[in-house]
Amino acid sequence: MGKISFVIPCYRSEHTIEAVVAEITETMRTSEVLAAYEYDIFLVNDCSPDNTYEVIKKICKNNSNVRGISLSRNFGQHAALMAGLRKSDGDIVVCLDDDGQTPADEAGKLIAGIEGGSDVVYASYENKRHNAFRNFGTWMNDIMTRVMLGKPRELHLTSYFAAKRFVVDSMLEYENSYPYIIGLVLRATRNITNVPVSHRSREIGTSGYTMKKLLGLWFNGFTAFSILPLRIATVTGVTFAGAGFLYGIYTIVKKLVNPGVPLGFSSLMAAVVFIGGMLMIMLGLIGEYIGRIYISINNSPQYVIREETDSHWL
Repeated sequence: MGKISFVIPCYRSEHTIEAVVAEITETMRTSEVLAAYEYDIFLVNDCSPDNTYEVIKKICKNNSNVRGISLSRNFGQHAALMAGLRKSDGDIVVCLDDDGQTPADEAGKLIAGIEGGSDVVYASYENKRHNAFRNFGTWMNDIMTRVMLGKPRELHLTSYFAAKRFVVDSMLEYENSYPYIIGLVLRATRNITNVPVSHRSREIGTSGYTMKKLLGLWFNGFTAFSILPLRIATVTGVTFAGAGFLYGIYTIVKKLVNPGVPLGFSSLMAAVVFIGGMLMIMLGLIGEYIGRIYISINNSPQYVIREETDSHWL
């Protein structure tokens, strides 16, 4: 009937990844929807500082369906996903987390959505078990993707999704630095649906996302796949220039009508500081775009693979 490739980026998951793989294996064996599919699992170690890759090696030794990939440094979740996607060859690719919060035993719901005609199916959660900081990051990311990338309001995007092969192949055509999976999916297709699944509480460890990583993720999203911020900067500049011109006319008229009225040093300084700050923000934004273009022109890699492991090499 076909093949499913599971891609799992791994970071600080030495205590959780074995259970995730075991759940996938059991689900593929017992699920009526999935039993007809062949499958393989790609575990991408994003240079985790713990013993995650040693655990992955042990899993590969005991399970011929599992392949381990270790990156040379921490490139981030989206780069790790791209590494796994590039190695995968399934007709359908399922991406999920390494901490057990995304229920692997409900992968059949995503596959059923693909079989129903969708190109990509995202899991949606009625009751998310993330902490407040992670939920805030998800909310901000949802706003960014709606405003900058044109994501439909009713579509919920998560780290647990299934995609058809042609969508994955389209995503892999992107070879520049700073990959952003959501942007690549939205660029490939809009035939995307949600299916409800449960969401588990984290039993071990904490989320690897920090404010710095979340900000970097948002920058990736709108600088790699949208020029809307530059257009906003242009409109803002035109607005301030027009306001400044009108205020200059107002000041001249006021001085002619009432020469004794002081021009107002404090208000002038406030306007200069505010407009100067806006200019610095716009220049910084333009610099961000130029910097990313420069890095991409220099062929900075999305990731570098240090080592690969599967049962045939052990």
